[in-house]
Amino acid sequence: MNKIYLRPTGFVESPQGHEGECLRLAGHMLWFSQFEVIRRTASSTQRHMVSVRQWDQFADALPDEERKKAAILFERITAARPALHMGARTIRLDQPHVMGIINATPDSFSDGGKNIDVDVAAEAAFAMSSAGASIIDIGGESTRPGAPLVWEGDELARVEPLVHRLSGAGTAVSIDTRKASVMEGAVRAGAAMINDISALGYDDRALEVARVSDVPVVLMHAPSQSSDPHKDGVYDDVVCDVFDWLEDRIAAVEASGIKRDKILVDPGIGFGKSLTENLAIINNLSVYHGLGCAILFGASRKRLIGALSNEADAQHRLGGSIFLAMKAVEQGAHIIRVHDAAETVQAVQVWRGLRDAALTVSA
Repeated sequence: MNKIYLRPTGFVESPQGHEGECLRLAGHMLWFSQFEVIRRTASSTQRHMVSVRQWDQFADALPDEERKKAAILFERITAARPALHMGARTIRLDQPHVMGIINATPDSFSDGGKNIDVDVAAEAAFAMSSAGASIIDIGGESTRPGAPLVWEGDELARVEPLVHRLSGAGTAVSIDTRKASVMEGAVRAGAAMINDISALGYDDRALEVARVSDVPVVLMHAPSQSSDPHKDGVYDDVVCDVFDWLEDRIAAVEASGIKRDKILVDPGIGFGKSLTENLAIINNLSVYHGLGCAILFGASRKRLIGALSNEADAQHRLGGSIFLAMKAVEQGAHIIRVHDAAETVQAVQVWRGLRDAALTVSA
């Protein structure tokens, strides 16, 4: 096994005055000046930094197979991501977007099940949209560790009325499910994105339903596509192993007829990963631009925040959630999935103001 990965790093405030020394990251509002080159064999992993200016010389000296793969990764990292078309809405990916979470479940870890009531959930969703959330992600089954499996009929009954109400009002709606029949019903009701924690691997019909639906799909990494997505989380190098898994899954989804420009990836923070493994993925998030897809990041209110802050419960993890969201934004994540939409939108807007100021300074 000889594999190579490229992690964009050495971010600069502005490309002005640095011609030939930095590159734009995935069409985002970010420029980077270095690659961390990760070369992995069966027995070891080596990492070293290569500046953008030195890249061509470095790449030319690589062995043939590594040089070919490095060229593919380079192209993916520097290529702009096409806009997402979600019904009447167009979501441009040259800046970060906030996705608000609505858990229409009676056992949600984050809100105690209050959004099982359609009117309450709709009010919360509209408030998120009014605050600036670009997408609302609706789920009808809890996927926290130990959560019971929900029958697909019950799951659809929880989400369909809410999807219909929100989409009818012009909201860009994502359906968070791993069941094909729920995908079908939600898309009929107006959902314009499928967000599947099993990367379309749990349900045998999911790939075909997603292809026919012709909406963007989020492929999330979880170590198991069984009823328990948290089991079997064993990794040699979690950052690279998750990259390889997602790359293979993207290839399978493309082979089914779904175009790459409709695929987003999510490294699956909290799913079958230890605290140390989650932190490694977050610190190295920019490596996943090498997959050539938009990145969705979700760490809102997750247990790792409590583990790092005196076991704060889910209702007291706002500060940690915003910090992790902005850590992802600063590595080029395109969509940040959160419970606290208004607060996160404000943080992103301040970041955007800083970026605009940096990019408009005269050289």
